[in-house]
Amino acid sequence: MPTGTSDRAQPSDAIARILEARYQDPFQVLGRHLAGDRCLVWAFLPGAETVRIPEAPVELTRLPGTDLFVWEGSPGAVPARYRLNWEDRAGNRYSRYDPYCFPPQLPDLELRLFSAGRHWHAHRFLGAHLCTPDGIPGVRFAVWAPNGERVSVVGDFNHWDGRAHPMRLRGDSGVWELFIPGLGAGDLYKFELRDRQGSIQIKIDPYARSFQQRPRTAAYICGASRFRWQDQAWMQARARSDWQHLPLSIYEVHLGSWRRGPKGQFLTYRALAEQLADYALALGVTHIELLPMTEHPLDASWGYQATGYFAPTSRFGTPDDFRWFVDHLHRRGIGVILDWVPAHFPRDTFALARYDGSALYEYEDPRRGEHQDWGTLIFDYGRNQIRNFLISSALYWLDEFHLDGLRVDAVASMLYLDYSRQPGEWLPNRHGGNENLEAVELLRRLNVVTHERHPGILMIAEESTAWPAVSRPTHLGGLGFGMKWNLGWMHDTLAYLAQDPIYRHRHQERLTFGLHYAFSENFILPFSHDEVVHGKGSLLDRMPGDARQKFASLRLLYSLMFTYPGKKLLFMGCEFGQTKEWDAAGALDWQLTEHPRHQGIRRLVADLNRLYRSHQALHDLDFCAAGFEWIDCHDSAQSVISYLRKDRGGKQLLAAVFNFTPLPRRDYRLGVPRPGFYREAINSDAEIYGGSNLGNRDGVASQPLNCMGWPHSIPLVLPPLGAVILIHEPLSD
Repeated sequence: MPTGTSDRAQPSDAIARILEARYQDPFQVLGRHLAGDRCLVWAFLPGAETVRIPEAPVELTRLPGTDLFVWEGSPGAVPARYRLNWEDRAGNRYSRYDPYCFPPQLPDLELRLFSAGRHWHAHRFLGAHLCTPDGIPGVRFAVWAPNGERVSVVGDFNHWDGRAHPMRLRGDSGVWELFIPGLGAGDLYKFELRDRQGSIQIKIDPYARSFQQRPRTAAYICGASRFRWQDQAWMQARARSDWQHLPLSIYEVHLGSWRRGPKGQFLTYRALAEQLADYALALGVTHIELLPMTEHPLDASWGYQATGYFAPTSRFGTPDDFRWFVDHLHRRGIGVILDWVPAHFPRDTFALARYDGSALYEYEDPRRGEHQDWGTLIFDYGRNQIRNFLISSALYWLDEFHLDGLRVDAVASMLYLDYSRQPGEWLPNRHGGNENLEAVELLRRLNVVTHERHPGILMIAEESTAWPAVSRPTHLGGLGFGMKWNLGWMHDTLAYLAQDPIYRHRHQERLTFGLHYAFSENFILPFSHDEVVHGKGSLLDRMPGDARQKFASLRLLYSLMFTYPGKKLLFMGCEFGQTKEWDAAGALDWQLTEHPRHQGIRRLVADLNRLYRSHQALHDLDFCAAGFEWIDCHDSAQSVISYLRKDRGGKQLLAAVFNFTPLPRRDYRLGVPRPGFYREAINSDAEIYGGSNLGNRDGVASQPLNCMGWPHSIPLVLPPLGAVILIHEPLSD
């Protein structure tokens, strides 16, 4: 029988803190406690009328005026793991094991590694995880919130009442944990945090692996994935690949606006995978790059303001659906790269911003902690736990979803403390410079760790400045990325083509300057989503002249891109000449592909991809000066440039000639290094691409006439605003 309270009951101040939901270690009060020859069981159950322990069986006594219940008796009466049965005021009955009769579940080693900044898989112990201590199934919750006065797990299972499941703080690690028996996959949860000022906020789990669809923000408890991968052949080949010498043609995709259903609804991951695989194969690309798939609340952010760094967005399905997406593309021979955003995060109060009432994930000082351009917050890269968080996120996507690489967004904004800031708006580093040394260290460690664990992956930097050695190994002083976007080439090329052809002869250096630095990094040539938004218009619309000239100039641009040294990236819609600026709120204008000129653009891109992939001279030495040589870069009077592409063995030779005026150049004599027949592989002005069909038929034979400093030459017809790509075929014996 219950004896009520006694002199062995908890101190009144501890009880008060339990009742006020502000105790950092509720286990000091709640649960089963042995004191000499007596046993005390305390339970706090908001809304309960009666509480029993069926294993004893005994009934607990209510502490007057509270929802705190206590039993005192013999130590042998109540087992170490016991259930609580209770009935609430509405007559509903509940039964579960008491969470407060279980010991700590997190090993000390995990906490030490996390505090030291050396836990690259922090997601495996932080967040919500199914487990079965002492044979009793439930969920272990853990969250880092060192400045919280009290942290609780809330969800449907406790009516979102933060008093019901307060967590325990594990020493000075800042990590709170609680095992709750009886919960399982599919249950919703968040964390309720009381800060040192007494304010209470409900926050998401930073390590959650699945969320509700926006605008709802609760996380789902996830069990082990049931998905069975079938891409073993792809993964094994990737680990052995010499990607620097292989073709890489990336199709950049925003899943929410690539295609939509008949009523404008989002398609599922599985439907998108099937359609994208077919389309990518027809287009000839090697990889898909997805704009950020990490969970985000705002569609208009395109995913660049992420809140769930370990969760594929629920807009298109479940995490296993996304696994199916990647697996399907791999089995069709298409790689998948994810756009990943460690540079900033949104201010949403339900997410990471001032997580425990302090600037936990962000720098405290706004001169370091706020992005003025985007209205977002900057991660505190100097904190060990933040490095754990970001590197664990990167590895999670590579481990769990078999991704083939990460394109790291806005690297320049991470590297420079004065990025987009005026004097007085930023703080220098300890040496007085503008480099964010903490971000540099994070990026180097990120690249070392990811490459060590996943050989063959692609780590790509979107970096827009002259920061040295971005794509060079860390042991040589570099940042360790595999590749870097060549934004300088992209801006110069588009600026040149924006000129009226009559004035282009004055700006030839915009086409030629890029070769001064083309091999200083491993470059990707990007025409990305950033070039078709914010009033810039589509690539087609940015070309000068009438419709005929616009289409011809776009074909000319793509021909330049696919023959110029560097890997390739093209944003969706650009491949068929989307006429209007990209709008993420709807699908691409696929009806345009029914028109011959747009069909011609897409056919040319597909043929350029096939030529690029099949001819080693176009991809073998993309990152080496030995793979490129000018034929002539000085013919500015006619706005013509020409160059050679070569492979390592010296067997393949390809010549590319570009006429950037609307005037045809007949009998244009081009110098070449070798005698033979120069077969016209692609003419961007061919009728099948929507052009005037002015060209060189099958090709031309060389003549032993010196020209442009070369011992041989060929007479060419250069089409207006056209490119001619020629493959050298040696003379037969």
